[in-house]
Amino acid sequence: MEIIAFSDRIEEFRAINTEVVGCSVDSVFTHLAWINTPRKEGGLGRLKYPLLSDLNHQIAKDYGVLLENEGHTLRGLFIIDDKGTLRQITMNDQPVGRSVDET
Repeated sequence: MEIIAFSDRIEEFRAINTEVVGCSVDSVFTHLAWINTPRKEGGLGRLKYPLLSDLNHQIAKDYGVLLENEGHTLRGLFIIDDKGTLRQITMNDQPVGRSVDET
């Protein structure tokens, strides 16, 4: 699962002065359930970066990953520089994962 892979490799991102932030349209309570469930039991376990809740879907809309008619989002990865300039966008459908190595 890519959310775990990013957490496991967080030090590589920090070494290049990069922050990782996750975001989903699930509730904070759902996030807590994922984080409080050990990985070996199908959860996320402790994450080493923040996971935001976009319950009103505004962030998903703003970044163009919300599929409003379907009620879910595409998987999006956005690289934003220290000046706030969007440098790279990757979007994938839900069943398509991404490699952290390619980030």
